[in-house]
Parts: sequence; structure tokens; C-alpha cells
Amino acid sequence: MSDSSPARTEAVVLEVWCELQCPDCRTALDDVRALRERYGDRLDLRLRHFPLEKHRHAFAAAQAAEEALEQGKGWPYVEAVLGRVEELDRRGEPFLVEVARELGLDAEEFDTALIDGRHILIVDADQAEGKAIGVTGTPTYVIGGERLDGGKSQEGLRERIEEIADRLLAGQRA
Repeated sequence: MSDSSPARTEAVVLEVWCELQCPDCRTALDDVRALRERYGDRLDLRLRHFPLEKHRHAFAAAQAAEEALEQGKGWPYVEAVLGRVEELDRRGEPFLVEVARELGLDAEEFDTALIDGRHILIVDADQAEGKAIGVTGTPTYVIGGERLDGGKSQEGLRERIEEIADRLLAGQRA
């Protein structure tokens, strides 16, 4: 007797190695939104942190993004901060807390999280893993075991991600 229920497809994981003070990551947001729209819950977008030393607020911003994730608004927070990279550049941590407040998050808890460093280990682990797999700049995407570097050029990257995602999703149904 065969099971006639439709096969449940697992979401394809797309890791987005990002740095919240990076103008290239802001540009990549359009691709991320388009991918989210096209695939919905068939694509599991995972934010991975790769703060670059040249941006002095990037490490704090990565910790703040983790706090936003914990409070249930990770991607909205990431998009809000990336949309105002220059302001983060100028204002630093007070800006990160202000964005949290604007999104209705617990700003006091944000402030405390940045002071007590509760998310440092996550950011450090991401950064170490990124270096281990060859991430050198942001944005970098990893999907289906393939690393795509958007730090030099984002030309054609969304199409390549779609090709891989379509292939992986089709393979699940076979």
C-alpha cells in the first residue's frame, strides 16, 4: 500500500554572512527580500555574523542583531540597521538601542545585552566558522554546500542562489 500524502519538503538553508555596517550588505537586502518572497518558508534564511575590523560598530551591531532575534524581530532589525548604515557609522551603540525602541523591542534589555556581552560567543563562533569556510568579506552566501561571495560583486548572485535552491528543492521531490 502506498502512502498518497504529499511528500513534505524540508526548507533549503541559505546562510547569509552579513555585517551590519557594510554598504554591500545593504545593497544585498533587495536580493534577500526577493528570495524570501519567491520561496517563502521553503527557504530558511539564517543570519550569520562576520563583523569586519574596519567597521568599529560592526561587532556591537552583530550582538544587537542576536538580541533582536531573541526578542522575535531579527530580520526586521537587521533590515532597519542596514537601511541606515551611515547613521550606525556616526552614532554607534546608542543608534542600535534607538532602532530597537523604534521596532517596539525592549530597548533597556538591548542596552544591557550590549553591556553584559551575552551574545559575544555567538558572534565569535560565527566569525570563526566563517573564516574556516573561507568567508573573507560580506555579504557571502552559503547554500547547498556552495559559497557565493557577494563582497566583490553581487552581479548574478540571486540567479545562482535560485538555481541551487530550485535544484535542491526538486531533488527532495524525486
